[in-house]
Amino acid sequence: MMNDMLTVHEAAELSGLTVRTLQYYDRIGLLPPSAVTDAGYRLYDGDAMKKLQQIMLFRELEFPLKEIAHIMNDESFDGDKALDQQIELLRLRREHLDGLIRFAESIRDKGVEHIMSRSGFSAFDRSKMEEYARRAREQWGNTAEYRECSEKEQSRTDDGNALIAQQMMEHFVRFGQMKDRDPADSEVSALVAELQSFICENYYNCTNEMLMGLGEMYEAAGEFRENIDSAGGKGTAEFVHRAIQSYCRSKK
Repeated sequence: MMNDMLTVHEAAELSGLTVRTLQYYDRIGLLPPSAVTDAGYRLYDGDAMKKLQQIMLFRELEFPLKEIAHIMNDESFDGDKALDQQIELLRLRREHLDGLIRFAESIRDKGVEHIMSRSGFSAFDRSKMEEYARRAREQWGNTAEYRECSEKEQSRTDDGNALIAQQMMEHFVRFGQMKDRDPADSEVSALVAELQSFICENYYNCTNEMLMGLGEMYEAAGEFRENIDSAGGKGTAEFVHRAIQSYCRSKK
């Protein structure tokens, strides 16, 4: 049976992703390997590669990894139905891109005067695609946390959501200023508690278990780590992970 599986290097080569990306997907619980050898090597079977294909389709549709994890780890997730919806979203995107190409060609052929009317900007209308994506998300995002997060984000303006995101990153700036301390330091633990409260208030009910999962995502290689280290300096994401671990262990 092991002979029918792909090693992480083979899976990376077949998918076009890097080994580091697949390791990251494993660490955040998005795509665990089908088996691990006695020597610690990850192996992937056909089901795992099918799941990887769906993850990559979601990424092509610009879904963030956190949202993909919420969607695909939900017990009610229907992979076949999701694939049909992904295909429809890709078709809508193709229609949108075709419209943009025609628009650009018309400017080239007819001149800029062609766009000096309301209809001249219709090629930029994404409402049909966004409405379908919204309805699909409602079916995919069936976890209580996802629904709560979506409801809170929809209740705010774009500027409001941008402000919340900025305030979230400000927490990591402060973690960066403390990263030379012991992760169990009382002020560090107080900042972890503040971060947890901020997530609960602005996104979803963040239990200690979920906070531990977030810490894993923050520390693992990828966009979370890059963004956090960009805010707080290199090593901040790893420090936040250790601080969260220390905080959650103290609450047991």
